[in-house]
Amino acid sequence: MRNLLVTIRYRGTNYHGFQVQKNAVSVCQVFQDAQEKVFGGRLDIKGCSRTDAGVHANEFCLNFWTDRAIPCHKVPLALNAHLPEDVAVTACREVPLDFHARYDCCGKEYCYLVHNSPVRDPFLEGLAWRYPRRLDDQALDHGAKAFLGTHDFSAFCSTGSTVEDPVRTLYSFQVRRQGDLVRFVVRGDGFLYNMVRILVGTLVQASEKGYTPEMLEEILSSKERSRAGRTAPPWGLYLNRVFYSQQELLDVQP
Repeated sequence: MRNLLVTIRYRGTNYHGFQVQKNAVSVCQVFQDAQEKVFGGRLDIKGCSRTDAGVHANEFCLNFWTDRAIPCHKVPLALNAHLPEDVAVTACREVPLDFHARYDCCGKEYCYLVHNSPVRDPFLEGLAWRYPRRLDDQALDHGAKAFLGTHDFSAFCSTGSTVEDPVRTLYSFQVRRQGDLVRFVVRGDGFLYNMVRILVGTLVQASEKGYTPEMLEEILSSKERSRAGRTAPPWGLYLNRVFYSQQELLDVQP
């Protein structure tokens, strides 16, 4: 028996998230369709995370067990031959039998894209949140630093979430402009439900209202969802990196 760790990337526009759904097409479903053709069955898959409908992934990791002897370097091409064009396997490697893509993950990095323009771009529709008013990326970057460190992020979690421990650690949170694209990149040891989208929505709203970093810290300390801003739409969110090494997670580039 072998345990394979597979890395994929996908455009989530046409999918109801990663997890299998009863009445909607998911990324896991189309992956298992391809898996069945290559490995002879719909094998049990362990994904590194759940993603909502419309959310994308530049890097998503999953593992499954098989007794097939297909070499790892041949797995991506074999699976890609049966996957739709908006899902692609980029790598495969063998890992210990007790490895679990979710539970062995020590952190993730998310990227959120805002198309900051009053004019829509057909090539960014469904791939970025278009926001027409000019954003000050330097002020946003300064405000994002208020969330660094270990905190109770209850104010930035969807109402009704049943998570037992809302404490998370953010190691970096950067906001950079590239033309009309404003890119929010946040890295941490874990994220609550809709946490990144609420953080982005709050920062954008803070930009509108002229909030100071101290005011953002007060929202964080309140632990009240009603104090934070809107939830940014799902189509601007990308799971960017998945970390299985603490050293890589903490290697934050300036």
